[in-house]
Amino acid sequence: MTGPRRRVTQRDIARLSGVSQATVSLVLNNRLDAGVRIAPETRQRVLDAIRTTGYVADPVARRLADQNNRIIGVFTYEPVFPSGTRDFYHPFLVGLEERAERLGCDLLLLTSAPVEAGRRRIFAEGSRIRLADGCVLLGQEIDRGDLARLVAEGIPFTSVGRRDDAGGPVPYVGADYPAATAALVRRAADLGHASLAYVGSGAGPESHVDRLRGFRDAAGAAGVRARHLPAPDAAALDAALADGATALFLEEPADAPAVTAWAGARGLGVPADLSLVALGDPTRPVSIDLDVTGFTIPRRAMGRQALDVLGALLEGAETDAQRLLPCELHDGATLAPPPVGRNHS
Repeated sequence: MTGPRRRVTQRDIARLSGVSQATVSLVLNNRLDAGVRIAPETRQRVLDAIRTTGYVADPVARRLADQNNRIIGVFTYEPVFPSGTRDFYHPFLVGLEERAERLGCDLLLLTSAPVEAGRRRIFAEGSRIRLADGCVLLGQEIDRGDLARLVAEGIPFTSVGRRDDAGGPVPYVGADYPAATAALVRRAADLGHASLAYVGSGAGPESHVDRLRGFRDAAGAAGVRARHLPAPDAAALDAALADGATALFLEEPADAPAVTAWAGARGLGVPADLSLVALGDPTRPVSIDLDVTGFTIPRRAMGRQALDVLGALLEGAETDAQRLLPCELHDGATLAPPPVGRNHS
Protein backbone atom coordinates (compact mmCIF):
# COMPACT_ATOMS: atom_id res chain seq x y z
CA MET A 1 0.00 0.00 0.00
CA THR A 2 1.50 3.31 -1.03
CA GLY A 3 1.44 6.44 1.09
CA PRO A 4 -0.45 9.59 0.20
CA ARG A 5 0.78 11.41 -2.86
CA ARG A 6 2.78 14.55 -2.15
CA ARG A 7 0.99 17.75 -3.09
CA VAL A 8 2.41 19.54 -6.13
CA THR A 9 3.73 22.98 -5.24
CA GLN A 10 4.53 26.16 -7.12
CA ARG A 11 8.20 25.27 -6.69
CA ASP A 12 7.59 22.04 -8.62
CA ILE A 13 5.85 23.95 -11.41
CA ALA A 14 8.74 26.41 -11.58
CA ARG A 15 11.30 23.60 -11.82
CA LEU A 16 9.36 21.72 -14.50
CA SER A 17 8.81 24.79 -16.66
CA GLY A 18 12.29 26.27 -16.12
CA VAL A 19 11.14 29.60 -14.68
CA SER A 20 11.19 31.35 -11.33
CA GLN A 21 8.53 30.77 -8.69
CA ALA A 22 7.58 34.45 -8.99
CA THR A 23 6.80 33.91 -12.69
CA VAL A 24 4.60 30.92 -11.82
CA SER A 25 2.70 33.06 -9.31
CA LEU A 26 2.16 35.83 -11.87
CA VAL A 27 0.77 33.35 -14.40
CA LEU A 28 -1.45 31.64 -11.82
CA ASN A 29 -2.88 34.94 -10.65
CA ASN A 30 -3.21 36.26 -14.21
CA ARG A 31 -1.18 39.32 -13.24
CA LEU A 32 0.33 39.96 -16.65
CA ASP A 33 -0.89 43.57 -16.37
CA ALA A 34 1.30 44.32 -13.35
CA GLY A 35 4.18 45.87 -15.26
CA VAL A 36 6.02 42.54 -15.83
CA ARG A 37 6.27 41.17 -19.39
CA ILE A 38 6.15 37.38 -19.73
CA ALA A 39 6.81 35.87 -23.15
CA PRO A 40 3.85 33.87 -24.55
CA GLU A 41 5.98 30.72 -24.86
CA THR A 42 7.07 31.03 -21.22
CA ARG A 43 3.48 31.43 -20.08
CA GLN A 44 2.47 28.39 -22.12
CA ARG A 45 5.23 26.24 -20.55
CA VAL A 46 3.91 27.15 -17.10
CA LEU A 47 0.31 26.36 -18.09
CA ASP A 48 1.38 23.03 -19.61
CA ALA A 49 3.21 22.07 -16.39
CA ILE A 50 0.13 23.00 -14.33
CA ARG A 51 -2.12 20.92 -16.59
CA THR A 52 0.24 17.92 -16.61
CA THR A 53 0.69 17.77 -12.84
CA GLY A 54 -2.90 18.65 -11.91
CA TYR A 55 -1.65 21.44 -9.65
CA VAL A 56 -4.36 23.09 -7.53
CA ALA A 57 -3.62 26.50 -6.02
CA ASP A 58 -4.83 25.77 -2.49
CA PRO A 59 -3.71 28.82 -0.43
CA VAL A 60 -3.46 26.88 2.84
CA ALA A 61 -1.55 23.99 1.29
CA ARG A 62 0.72 26.40 -0.54
CA ARG A 63 1.51 28.12 2.74
CA LEU A 64 2.44 24.82 4.36
CA ALA A 65 4.41 23.48 1.42
CA ASP A 66 6.17 26.56 0.17
CA GLN A 67 6.32 28.76 3.28
CA ASN A 68 5.28 31.57 1.00
CA ASN A 69 1.71 32.85 0.62
CA ARG A 70 2.64 36.25 -0.83
CA ILE A 71 1.48 38.25 2.18
CA ILE A 72 3.66 41.09 3.45
CA GLY A 73 3.04 42.46 6.92
CA VAL A 74 3.23 46.20 7.57
CA PHE A 75 3.89 47.07 11.20
CA THR A 76 3.52 50.69 12.28
CA TYR A 77 5.00 51.76 15.60
CA GLU A 78 2.84 54.86 15.72
CA PRO A 79 -0.82 54.98 14.63
CA VAL A 80 -0.78 56.16 11.01
CA PHE A 81 -4.42 57.04 10.49
CA PRO A 82 -5.15 59.79 13.09
CA SER A 83 -5.43 63.22 11.46
CA GLY A 84 -2.23 64.37 13.17
CA THR A 85 0.00 61.94 11.26
CA ARG A 86 -1.91 60.57 8.28
CA ASP A 87 -0.56 63.13 5.79
CA PHE A 88 3.04 62.28 6.71
CA TYR A 89 2.67 58.49 6.50
CA HIS A 90 0.33 58.35 3.51
CA PRO A 91 3.04 58.50 0.78
CA PHE A 92 4.95 55.62 2.40
CA LEU A 93 1.80 53.49 2.33
CA VAL A 94 1.05 54.48 -1.27
CA GLY A 95 4.54 53.38 -2.32
CA LEU A 96 4.14 50.06 -0.52
CA GLU A 97 0.77 49.46 -2.15
CA GLU A 98 2.08 50.28 -5.62
CA ARG A 99 4.96 47.82 -5.35
CA ALA A 100 2.83 45.12 -3.70
CA GLU A 101 0.38 45.28 -6.59
CA ARG A 102 3.19 44.94 -9.11
CA LEU A 103 4.67 41.98 -7.24
CA GLY A 104 1.30 40.27 -6.83
CA CYS A 105 1.44 40.44 -3.01
CA ASP A 106 -1.15 41.37 -0.41
CA LEU A 107 -0.37 43.77 2.43
CA LEU A 108 -1.43 42.85 5.95
CA LEU A 109 -1.55 45.84 8.30
CA LEU A 110 -0.58 44.46 11.70
CA THR A 111 -2.67 46.45 14.16
CA SER A 112 -3.54 43.93 16.88
CA ALA A 113 -0.72 44.98 19.22
CA PRO A 114 -2.08 47.48 21.76
CA VAL A 115 -0.90 51.09 21.61
CA GLU A 116 0.81 52.00 24.87
CA ALA A 117 2.18 55.53 25.41
CA GLY A 118 1.57 56.18 21.71
CA ARG A 119 3.60 53.17 20.52
CA ARG A 120 3.18 49.49 19.65
CA ARG A 121 5.52 46.55 20.22
CA ILE A 122 5.91 44.11 17.38
CA PHE A 123 6.29 41.08 19.70
CA ALA A 124 3.39 41.94 21.98
CA GLU A 125 1.26 39.01 23.14
CA GLY A 126 -0.84 37.72 20.27
CA SER A 127 1.44 39.23 17.59
CA ARG A 128 0.62 37.86 14.13
CA ILE A 129 3.88 38.85 12.48
CA ARG A 130 4.62 35.24 11.51
CA LEU A 131 1.44 35.03 9.45
CA ALA A 132 3.27 37.05 6.81
CA ASP A 133 6.21 35.99 4.65
CA GLY A 134 8.06 39.11 5.73
CA CYS A 135 7.43 42.47 7.32
CA VAL A 136 7.99 46.16 6.59
CA LEU A 137 8.51 48.36 9.66
CA LEU A 138 7.21 51.91 9.61
CA GLY A 139 7.66 54.53 12.31
CA GLN A 140 9.80 57.48 13.27
CA GLU A 141 11.51 55.53 16.04
CA ILE A 142 11.70 51.73 16.21
CA ASP A 143 12.25 49.77 19.39
CA ARG A 144 15.86 48.53 19.61
CA GLY A 145 14.81 45.32 21.34
CA ASP A 146 12.41 44.48 18.53
CA LEU A 147 15.10 45.07 15.91
CA ALA A 148 17.61 42.90 17.77
CA ARG A 149 15.08 40.07 18.04
CA LEU A 150 14.11 40.29 14.38
CA VAL A 151 17.78 40.09 13.38
CA ALA A 152 18.59 37.29 15.84
CA GLU A 153 15.62 35.13 14.83
CA GLY A 154 16.18 35.64 11.11
CA ILE A 155 12.68 37.00 10.50
CA PRO A 156 12.64 38.61 7.03
CA PHE A 157 11.99 42.34 7.37
CA THR A 158 13.03 45.75 6.18
CA SER A 159 12.65 49.19 7.70
CA VAL A 160 11.39 52.37 6.12
CA GLY A 161 14.06 54.72 7.46
CA ARG A 162 17.72 54.20 8.33
CA ARG A 163 18.37 52.14 11.44
CA ASP A 164 21.56 51.50 13.39
CA ASP A 165 22.81 47.94 13.62
CA ALA A 166 21.03 45.79 16.21
CA GLY A 167 23.23 42.76 16.79
CA GLY A 168 23.71 42.70 13.04
CA PRO A 169 22.96 44.86 9.98
CA VAL A 170 19.37 46.07 9.71
CA PRO A 171 17.88 46.13 6.19
CA TYR A 172 16.44 49.57 5.44
CA VAL A 173 15.55 52.15 2.84
CA GLY A 174 16.05 55.64 4.23
CA ALA A 175 16.44 59.24 3.18
CA ASP A 176 19.90 60.78 2.90
CA TYR A 177 19.32 63.46 5.53
CA PRO A 178 22.99 64.31 6.10
CA ALA A 179 23.57 65.12 2.42
CA ALA A 180 20.38 67.17 2.07
CA THR A 181 21.02 69.12 5.27
CA ALA A 182 24.63 69.74 4.29
CA ALA A 183 23.56 71.09 0.90
CA LEU A 184 21.31 73.66 2.59
CA VAL A 185 24.05 74.68 5.03
CA ARG A 186 26.40 75.27 2.10
CA ARG A 187 23.71 77.32 0.37
CA ALA A 188 23.30 79.49 3.46
CA ALA A 189 27.07 79.91 3.78
CA ASP A 190 27.34 80.91 0.11
CA LEU A 191 24.72 83.62 0.73
CA GLY A 192 26.90 85.07 3.47
CA HIS A 193 25.46 83.53 6.65
CA ALA A 194 28.26 83.05 9.17
CA SER A 195 26.19 82.01 12.19
CA LEU A 196 23.56 79.27 11.99
CA ALA A 197 21.37 77.53 14.57
CA TYR A 198 19.91 74.02 14.44
CA VAL A 199 16.54 73.88 16.19
CA GLY A 200 15.47 70.42 17.37
CA SER A 201 16.54 67.53 19.57
CA GLY A 202 19.13 66.06 17.20
CA ALA A 203 18.76 62.88 19.26
CA GLY A 204 16.56 59.80 19.53
CA PRO A 205 15.45 58.62 16.08
CA GLU A 206 18.25 58.07 13.57
CA SER A 207 16.59 60.63 11.29
CA HIS A 208 17.14 63.37 13.90
CA VAL A 209 20.72 62.30 14.57
CA ASP A 210 21.47 62.27 10.83
CA ARG A 211 20.15 65.79 10.32
CA LEU A 212 22.21 67.26 13.16
CA ARG A 213 25.32 65.40 11.99
CA GLY A 214 24.91 66.75 8.46
CA PHE A 215 24.40 70.26 9.86
CA ARG A 216 27.49 70.20 12.05
CA ASP A 217 29.76 68.58 9.49
CA ALA A 218 28.78 71.02 6.75
CA ALA A 219 29.03 74.06 9.04
CA GLY A 220 32.53 73.01 10.10
CA ALA A 221 33.60 72.47 6.50
CA ALA A 222 32.19 75.87 5.49
CA GLY A 223 33.83 77.65 8.43
CA VAL A 224 30.57 79.02 9.83
CA ARG A 225 29.43 79.07 13.43
CA ALA A 226 26.92 76.38 14.39
CA ARG A 227 24.64 76.34 17.44
CA HIS A 228 22.25 73.67 18.63
CA LEU A 229 18.95 74.64 20.24
CA PRO A 230 17.27 71.43 21.51
CA ALA A 231 13.81 73.02 21.40
CA PRO A 232 12.20 76.07 19.73
CA ASP A 233 11.45 77.87 22.99
CA ALA A 234 11.50 81.66 23.03
CA ALA A 235 14.36 81.99 25.52
CA ALA A 236 16.70 79.82 23.47
CA LEU A 237 15.76 81.59 20.24
CA ASP A 238 16.31 84.99 21.87
CA ALA A 239 19.76 83.91 23.05
CA ALA A 240 20.74 82.63 19.59
CA LEU A 241 19.51 85.84 17.98
CA ALA A 242 21.45 87.98 20.48
CA ASP A 243 24.54 85.91 19.74
CA GLY A 244 24.37 86.63 16.02
CA ALA A 245 22.43 83.75 14.46
CA THR A 246 20.96 84.78 11.11
CA ALA A 247 19.46 81.48 9.89
CA LEU A 248 17.50 78.82 11.76
CA PHE A 249 17.42 75.19 10.57
CA LEU A 250 14.25 73.48 11.80
CA GLU A 251 14.43 69.75 12.49
CA GLU A 252 10.60 69.67 12.59
CA PRO A 253 9.19 71.78 9.75
CA ALA A 254 5.86 72.02 11.58
CA ASP A 255 7.62 74.38 14.02
CA ALA A 256 7.86 77.03 11.29
CA PRO A 257 4.62 78.88 12.25
CA ALA A 258 5.62 79.16 15.91
CA VAL A 259 9.12 80.36 15.03
CA THR A 260 7.73 82.84 12.51
CA ALA A 261 5.32 84.17 15.13
CA TRP A 262 8.20 84.52 17.59
CA ALA A 263 10.20 86.47 15.01
CA GLY A 264 7.24 88.71 14.17
CA ALA A 265 6.74 89.54 17.84
CA ARG A 266 10.28 90.89 17.84
CA GLY A 267 9.83 92.92 14.69
CA LEU A 268 11.82 90.53 12.52
CA GLY A 269 10.76 89.72 8.98
CA VAL A 270 11.42 86.38 7.27
CA PRO A 271 13.69 86.26 5.33
CA ALA A 272 14.65 89.96 5.37
CA ASP A 273 15.92 89.82 8.95
CA LEU A 274 16.07 86.09 9.66
CA SER A 275 16.19 83.08 7.36
CA LEU A 276 14.34 79.80 7.97
CA VAL A 277 15.19 76.37 6.56
CA ALA A 278 12.97 73.28 6.99
CA LEU A 279 14.75 69.93 7.15
CA GLY A 280 12.14 67.68 5.55
CA ASP A 281 8.37 67.36 5.60
CA PRO A 282 6.12 68.19 8.57
CA THR A 283 5.17 65.18 10.71
CA ARG A 284 2.04 66.93 11.97
CA PRO A 285 -0.53 69.23 10.31
CA VAL A 286 0.72 72.74 9.73
CA SER A 287 -0.71 75.88 8.18
CA ILE A 288 1.66 78.64 7.13
CA ASP A 289 1.61 81.25 4.39
CA LEU A 290 5.37 81.18 3.84
CA ASP A 291 6.95 78.95 1.21
CA VAL A 292 9.70 77.60 3.45
CA THR A 293 13.07 76.70 1.91
CA GLY A 294 14.17 73.14 2.63
CA PHE A 295 13.95 69.66 1.18
CA THR A 296 11.33 66.98 0.63
CA ILE A 297 11.65 63.36 1.74
CA PRO A 298 11.25 60.72 -1.03
CA ARG A 299 8.56 58.97 0.99
CA ARG A 300 6.75 57.24 -1.86
CA ALA A 301 9.99 55.89 -3.34
CA MET A 302 11.07 54.73 0.12
CA GLY A 303 7.90 52.66 0.43
CA ARG A 304 8.37 51.11 -3.00
CA GLN A 305 12.02 50.25 -2.50
CA ALA A 306 11.48 48.88 1.01
CA LEU A 307 9.33 46.19 -0.57
CA ASP A 308 11.95 45.63 -3.28
CA VAL A 309 14.58 44.98 -0.62
CA LEU A 310 12.29 42.64 1.31
CA GLY A 311 11.38 40.74 -1.85
CA ALA A 312 15.05 40.21 -2.68
CA LEU A 313 15.75 38.99 0.85
CA LEU A 314 12.85 36.53 0.69
CA GLU A 315 14.15 35.14 -2.60
CA GLY A 316 17.75 34.98 -1.37
CA ALA A 317 18.81 37.30 -4.18
CA GLU A 318 21.76 39.69 -4.09
CA THR A 319 20.65 43.21 -3.22
CA ASP A 320 21.75 46.42 -1.59
CA ALA A 321 19.86 45.91 1.65
CA GLN A 322 20.78 49.30 3.13
CA ARG A 323 19.80 52.17 0.84
CA LEU A 324 19.74 55.93 1.28
CA LEU A 325 17.69 57.82 -1.30
CA PRO A 326 18.46 61.46 -2.18
CA CYS A 327 16.11 64.18 -0.97
CA GLU A 328 14.96 66.91 -3.34
CA LEU A 329 15.93 70.46 -2.39
CA HIS A 330 13.15 73.04 -2.41
CA ASP A 331 14.18 76.64 -3.09
CA GLY A 332 11.28 78.24 -1.24
CA ALA A 333 11.29 81.88 -0.20
CA THR A 334 12.73 81.92 3.32
CA LEU A 335 16.47 81.75 2.74
CA ALA A 336 18.09 85.04 1.74
CA PRO A 337 21.39 86.86 2.43
CA PRO A 338 21.72 88.00 6.06
CA PRO A 339 20.90 91.63 6.87
CA VAL A 340 23.83 93.99 6.62
CA GLY A 341 25.75 94.15 9.87
CA ARG A 342 24.50 90.79 11.20
CA ASN A 343 26.64 88.37 9.21
CA HIS A 344 29.38 88.16 11.80
CA SER A 345 30.63 84.96 13.41
